[in-house]
This record gives sequence, C-alpha cells and structure tokens, in this order.
Amino acid sequence: MAENGVVEQLDVLVIGSGPGGYVAAIRAAQLGKQVAIVEKEAVVGGVCLNKGCIPSKALISVAHQYEATTHSREIGLQVAGVSVDFAKVQEWKQSVIDKLTGGVKSLLKGNKVQRIQGEAKLVGDDLVQVTNGEETSLYRFAHCILATGSRPIELKAFPYEGRILSSTEALTLPEIPKSLVVIGGGYIGIELGQTYAKLGAKVTILEGSDSILPGFEKEMSRFVGRKLKKLGVEVQTGAIAKEAQQTVGEVTITYEVKGELHQVSSEYLLITVGRRPNIDQLGLETVNMKLTERGFIQVDQQCKTSVQSIYAIGDIVEGLALAHKASYEGKIAAEVIAGLNSSVSYKTIPAVVFSDPEIASVGLNETEAKNQGYTVSIGKFPYAANGRALSLNAGDGFVKIIGDSATGAILGGQIVGPEASNLIGEIGLAIEKGHKLQDIAHTIHAHPSLGEIIMEAAEGALGQGIHQLSR
Repeated sequence: MAENGVVEQLDVLVIGSGPGGYVAAIRAAQLGKQVAIVEKEAVVGGVCLNKGCIPSKALISVAHQYEATTHSREIGLQVAGVSVDFAKVQEWKQSVIDKLTGGVKSLLKGNKVQRIQGEAKLVGDDLVQVTNGEETSLYRFAHCILATGSRPIELKAFPYEGRILSSTEALTLPEIPKSLVVIGGGYIGIELGQTYAKLGAKVTILEGSDSILPGFEKEMSRFVGRKLKKLGVEVQTGAIAKEAQQTVGEVTITYEVKGELHQVSSEYLLITVGRRPNIDQLGLETVNMKLTERGFIQVDQQCKTSVQSIYAIGDIVEGLALAHKASYEGKIAAEVIAGLNSSVSYKTIPAVVFSDPEIASVGLNETEAKNQGYTVSIGKFPYAANGRALSLNAGDGFVKIIGDSATGAILGGQIVGPEASNLIGEIGLAIEKGHKLQDIAHTIHAHPSLGEIIMEAAEGALGQGIHQLSR
C-alpha cells in the first residue's frame, strides 16, 4: 500500500539484479527480511547472465567443439564437411540465457522477493525513486544494497557505432566476421578474439602493455600466446591505438608502436579496454556518498558505504570485476544487515580466464609471496606428464603451488591447462581452511585424472615428487 506517494517501508531494497544483486536479495530473504529488488531491464541476471559471462562461455564452447571436430587428424579422426550455422549458434546461446534468467526469476519469486522494474535513484538516506517510462514511484527502506554493475569503457577516439563494437555487440553478431581487430589483450579481448579465430576469422590483437593478460604472470600467459599464434592470430604488444576510420565494409585502425605509426583494416573493431562502474545516475551526490580516488564507491570490510543505511557490492566497489566476487559480497552485505558478524576476505577469490588453454589463479603468486617476506616452496607439475591430459590430447600447461617453507601452509596456486577453472577450487579450499602442502599431497586423487596434477605439484613442493625429478 502507498501513503503520500511512498510505499510502506521495506527492510531491504536491492538495486540491480546481477550476480551480486539477486544473490544479496535471496540471502536477505532467507534471513527473514522483507526484500524488493529493482532492475531497469526487463530481464533479471544483469550483464553477466545476459551480455557477458554466460553468452561468452556459450560461444567459447561452440568454438572449442568446432576446433576439436575439424583439427583431430593426429588422433585418427577425419571429419569432412563440418560447417557453422551461426544463426543457430546464436539461437542456442539465447536458449541458455533464457533458462538461467528463468531460474533466477523463479528463485526470487520462491523467496518472496518483490521485483520492481525501473531506473532507481537515491533521493534520501532511506528513500529511492524508481522511474519506469512515465511512471515514478518512491520506496522507503531500512537498508539498501547497491549492485548496479559496470559497462564497457568507451574510448573517445573509438565510439561504439557502426563497425566499432563493445563486448556486448561482439556477442550478438549475426554472422562470423571475416576479420576482427581487438584493442585490449586482457581477458575479455583474449576470450572473444580467440573464439572468433577458432571459428575462422582473421584476428589481430593490439595490447598496450608488453604482454597479453597483464594481470597474470608471463609464464602463464605464454601458453595462451602460443595457442593464439597457432590459430594465426597476430598479437602486437606495446601498441597504442590512435584512431579508426570506417567505410561501408570495413574499419581501418591506426596505431603506434615505438613511435612508428601502423595501420590494419578489418570487418569489425572490438574495444575491450576495461569496464566502468554504473554509478553516474544513482544520485550518490544527494546522500554525499564517499568515493575512492579511482571513482568507486568506498566501502568497509562489511560492504558498508559512508551512508549508514546503504551498502555497495560488485563492480561498483574496488577489486576485481568478477561475478563470483559480487555474489560473495552480496551474501556478506545481507548477513551484516541481518545482524550476523560477517566480513569480506578476498584471499581465496579465484581469477579465471576462459582462454585456450584456460588459466586460473588463487591466493598469492610466487612474486607476491616473496614480496610479502615468505620463504617459499614451489611445486610445479606439467600437464604433459599426466596420463589423463595426454589421453585428452591436451598436454599444454602446468599446476603451480606456492607454499610457506617455514610452516608448509599453502599460500597460492596457478593453473594453466584444460579445466583450470574447475581445478583451482581445490587449492582455494586448501587456503581457506588453512591446509598445508602435505594435506593435498596425502589426499588420494583418482587415477587417471587431471586432479592428480595438483597432488603431484604439492608433492614436488615438499621434495617428494614421484613422477618428476625434484629440483
């Protein structure tokens, strides 16, 4: 019921229904709170579910299966006449999205979370205005969780129009491009560039730093670089993009390397240089909310902002822009609102790139551990020495475990190779529970399995390696 244009008070109002927002709403409802969630789009799930994580992984899966079908002669498979019906691929991709968004809608309904469509704006410390077309409504809350996510950064010289694409448009192309230039060799650029290269596009990647995937150690990104070269992808590092000129059929990019100008033309240009937090239209100035120097919402270890009644999670706060980080923070915020003594700890947040081969990291890498004063024990075991990996014709990669020599505690792990995204969870659990190298080394892993590589790496760190000589 409404009174003077303001609905009766809600316990928790969540703004944004992405992997942070909908998880926060459901967790708050589980803890007995009256919850509503505001989403400006007609569908729930946010960018990750509709325009990012899920559709990109669907296309990656298609590209991987296509490559496996057409490049298996060395294991005795010769398949002729394989083609890609990209319209059908896009239809299947959308069906995956629809199933998952439908699932989220059912979960919100089942947990009695009220859904409100419209664009939300703070108009007070406990008041939100929601606009949907010509209609405007006001909602009063005891607590609010901001979870509005992020959007692709648009470069002034490369506005998103015509043949210049953001990741959103790149995921919805009606056909496989004949050629594609990617500005940005981070995880989004590598994943999408590699996907279209596998499907037959001529791909060029321009990266401003001295290596692709600059957030990962070079010994990891090197494997991805080799695969890109095998696919015929041209990678130019140290490249600074200057401008783009479009015609009816192509776009020409001018870029600079070591003071020299170069040009490359392609059917499309994809810009993947990072993401920007969606906080512009939230009315933060109305409540005098504090921001960090980098323009994110400032929060404490319980996801509380400088406004007592308001919390913020996900891409709009500092840290890696990861869906699982947002979901984790959403649970913490909901639990704090419910009176539980919860706080964030990011030491076991995994970072994953769904490249080929996949790469994943959790905890400290070797350089970070040494910089923090640890005397480290390193265990590193190659996929090439693992029976299961070789039987999958996937021997590129390694597992690396970093331990503390003094205590045997596991500090971190890095994986390059098939199923890295799934395997990294074991190392993350070990760090979370305070386990030591010997705990993994003494855990019996099934044979033959990729999981054995983690056990072998732990044994190596202890100087007990069986299937490789100790260093």
